[in-house]
Amino acid sequence: MKLSGGVEWALHCCVVLTAATEPVPAARLAQLHDVSPSYLAKQMQALSRAGLVKSVQGKTGGYVLTRAAADITVLDVVQAVDGADPAFVCTEIRRRGPLGTPPEECTRPCPIARAMSAADAAWRASLRGVSIADLVGTVERENGPEALPGIGAWLNSAKASDG
Repeated sequence: MKLSGGVEWALHCCVVLTAATEPVPAARLAQLHDVSPSYLAKQMQALSRAGLVKSVQGKTGGYVLTRAAADITVLDVVQAVDGADPAFVCTEIRRRGPLGTPPEECTRPCPIARAMSAADAAWRASLRGVSIADLVGTVERENGPEALPGIGAWLNSAKASDG
């Protein structure tokens, strides 16, 4: 399974937004991660369309999470950025060619389609089982409890210097 780079960027943004005390502009998030502001803005718009973040307008505007980090799963973010379509789409190749199986004999998905569907379901279940809060907890365990508050302070420090 190959995901777009936007998924990684969006997940990082959701994690650091948990540490911000004020809305954070996409440009500030891009600066934090040293990524393209325009491409990151597209990911934030996708998260907004999915209802995972909202855009706050005005001089102190930016993005905030719309709900608790425990209520946003990694799968929610993946689907917001890359869509909800399955990774594998069966084209019924077994019906083609000189020895193709007649359509009336194809009453259920073939073993390949079933295996791929099961793998997709397992992958989605795994991502559904991890929340942004879980990721935050891992960051705190691995980087110390001061890591995210430090990032939050940096994200919000631009507000003071902009005024």
